[in-house]
Amino acid sequence: MTNPIQDFNQRIIDEFRAHHGRVGGPFEGGRLILLTTTGARTGTPHTTPVGYLPDGGDRILVIASAGGSPRHPDWYRNLVAHPQVTVESGVFTYEAKAVVLAGEERDRAFARAVDSDRGWAAYQEKTDRVLPVVALHEIARPGPPNINASSPGEAIRLVHDAFRRELALIRKELYSGTSTLGAQLRVNCLTFCQGLHNHHTGEDVAMFPFLADRHPEAAPAIDRLRTEHERIATLVEELRQTLSGTDLDAVRPEVDRLTTELEAHLTYEEEQLIPLLDRA
Repeated sequence: MTNPIQDFNQRIIDEFRAHHGRVGGPFEGGRLILLTTTGARTGTPHTTPVGYLPDGGDRILVIASAGGSPRHPDWYRNLVAHPQVTVESGVFTYEAKAVVLAGEERDRAFARAVDSDRGWAAYQEKTDRVLPVVALHEIARPGPPNINASSPGEAIRLVHDAFRRELALIRKELYSGTSTLGAQLRVNCLTFCQGLHNHHTGEDVAMFPFLADRHPEAAPAIDRLRTEHERIATLVEELRQTLSGTDLDAVRPEVDRLTTELEAHLTYEEEQLIPLLDRA
C-alpha cells in the first residue's frame, strides 16, 4: 500500500533534481532544499523536501513545523540522533552539521521567520510543542564545490541561474512586503551579497587566470568581466549601506539597479566564457 505523503515527497524530489532546484506546486517560487538524514532507528538515509531560511555565512535554517502537527517530523528526530546530514540546493550538494537552536537564539530566528511569512506563526498556533529551529552548518571540504553539472560551462550557468532566482525572490519580497525592511529580508539580501562576492572572487582568482592562459584571444572579454566585478562590488556595498536602515523605498532602487547590471554581466559572461570552458 502506497503512502500518499511519501509519494508526494518523491514527486517533489524527482522534479527538484531534474530541474536543478526549480519545482512547481506548493513549493514554487520558495526557498527549498532536499535534506537527507540518517534514520534514527533504521540507520538508512531518508530525503525530504524542506523549506529554508538564509542565515548568512556558512549556515541555513530549517524549521521542524510539520504543518503544525503535534509530533516532530521524522527528519527532525533523525538529525537529532545523527547530526551529520546532506543538503542539496539544486546546484550544490554538501555535507552539513545540524545544530538545534535553543533559548534566545531560537526565538530570534523564529521571529525572523514569522516576520517574513506569517505561516510559521500559524503552524505554531496549531500545536503545543515549540517548533524547533535547526541551523545546518556546511562542513568545509578541500577542493572545489560539488556542483550538480555535467560540464564546466553548465556549472557556471547553473550557479548564475541560482543567483537570478534568489535575486528575483528578494525583489518579490521587497515589493510585496510591509512599509519597513524586515529583519529576515535584510538577512536574505546580505546573504545574497556575500554569496555573489565569494563567487566573483573565485572567478578572479581561479577561473579567469585559467582561461586567460589557455585562450589569450579572450583577454578583452576577461578584462571587461573583471571591470564589471568591480562595478558590481560597488553596487553591493551601496546596497549594504542602505540595508542599515529600515526604509524599503531606499532599498528597492538599489536592488533594481543591481538586478539590471548583474543580469547584463551574467549574460555576457555566459556568451563569452561557456564555449571556452566546455572546450577546455
